Amino acid sequence: MQENNNQENNVEELDINHLMQIRRDKLTELQNQGKDPYEITKFNRTNTAGEIKQNYEEFEQKDVTVAGRIIAKRIMGKASFCTIQDSDEKIQSYVSINDLGEENYKEFKTWDIGDIIGITGFVFKTRTEEISVHAKQATLLSKSLRPLPEKFHGLKDIDLRYRQRYVDLIMNPEVKKTFQMRSQIISEIRKILDEKGYLEVDTPMLNTISGGATAKPFITHHNTLNIDMYLRIATELNLKRLIVGGYDKVYEMGRIFRNEGMDIRHNPEFTSIELYEAYSDYHDMMDIVEELFSKCAIKVLGTTKITYQGQEIDLTPGWKKISMIDSIKEVTGIDFNAINSDEEAIKLAKERNIEIPDKTKETRGDIISLFFDEYVEKTLIQPTFVYDYPIEISPLAKKKKEDKRLTERFEVFIGGREYGNAFSELNDPIDQYERFKKQVEAREAGDEEAGMMDEDFIQALEIGMPPTGGLGIGIDRLVMLLTDSTSIRDVLLFPTMKPLA
Repeated sequence: MQENNNQENNVEELDINHLMQIRRDKLTELQNQGKDPYEITKFNRTNTAGEIKQNYEEFEQKDVTVAGRIIAKRIMGKASFCTIQDSDEKIQSYVSINDLGEENYKEFKTWDIGDIIGITGFVFKTRTEEISVHAKQATLLSKSLRPLPEKFHGLKDIDLRYRQRYVDLIMNPEVKKTFQMRSQIISEIRKILDEKGYLEVDTPMLNTISGGATAKPFITHHNTLNIDMYLRIATELNLKRLIVGGYDKVYEMGRIFRNEGMDIRHNPEFTSIELYEAYSDYHDMMDIVEELFSKCAIKVLGTTKITYQGQEIDLTPGWKKISMIDSIKEVTGIDFNAINSDEEAIKLAKERNIEIPDKTKETRGDIISLFFDEYVEKTLIQPTFVYDYPIEISPLAKKKKEDKRLTERFEVFIGGREYGNAFSELNDPIDQYERFKKQVEAREAGDEEAGMMDEDFIQALEIGMPPTGGLGIGIDRLVMLLTDSTSIRDVLLFPTMKPLA
């Protein structure tokens, strides 16, 4: 079987090489005639295909100049039809020898699927009512030297689609639509926050300390300074420095880098937004989450009632709110409010065959988190705020007054997946220092995801930070939700891929 597959691949490669040689020969002939398309530096396009098709009455019988890639072609002697595709639509063109002249029409017939051309002519409808351009002039703008894949076969290779996104965008209009929706979602988020008075800022991607989240960082080296540096795993600590500095509302949307596993929800680099607002708490952040998700849904889908992977989900504000401990009790019947020691929690975990990853996580708080991950997360289909997380897994959140073992933190879950994380931010420098120390101890014990001591951030808190609410949302996951995409790779133009051997 392997031998047969290799033979098929070899035949396919030979066919592609043969077709590419034919196209190169055509290019050489054009160049010898002084008609090198690559020498064209500009083409004055007047309209897009979408503009013409959406406003036909305005354009009927009027001259236009369109440009795009040939995606279909039908030669019929002295007259032909071709379809070109531009950035937002495709449009048919009628091309004849009577309009172009014998020499130009002969040249047009040699053009290939994939070539980029420009057409000037008047707009009309064919007898089948298809909006078209009657060509008076056709210009070859760029020669495609590599054939596009066969439409219904070559693009079923998911790996190829991710590796060659440029081909994927040409051949699959729905993919292009996904990334147009992504852009609209990002613009809507910025619009909402800007109108609320938030200031968009930029903070460093390279840092001398890895912090702000629990994740394994990428490490690089700065030659001039001769120091190791870390690609940021979060923007949190720098944004909170700006709250200390006097900005009341700040946000940053940008790339985050985490040296972790890859699956349908994780890519080593991804886009997130973090925002911080002075004099607010995690309850205020819940309101912002509801507003961002619902308004983005209305922007791109026209409704807050959506379908994701066959599940009907209602994003209308007024989402369910439940504490982590109560959510575990609701699903399993186990009440961690009645379990007060690490030893009791460890015993319960062993009874339920819950694997504790390492000795540093043998605490009541860590085991509460493990129970939630095992039993609860997958059940949260409708939008749900799960709040009051154990302090052991929340090193940057403020303690609850009523129970110092818990923090004022929530995560939001939809369709059994986490989409956002928020705190009433810890602003006590003494408490923060002690929590950093525990992170350092965990790191020294072998936990590569644990944070580092950030003395400068402690100094910032010592200057004084007001009570602050903070929120982080995974932009890629939000786009997945609103475009009904299965994998994070479907919403990243260029996902991380292992190099081909």
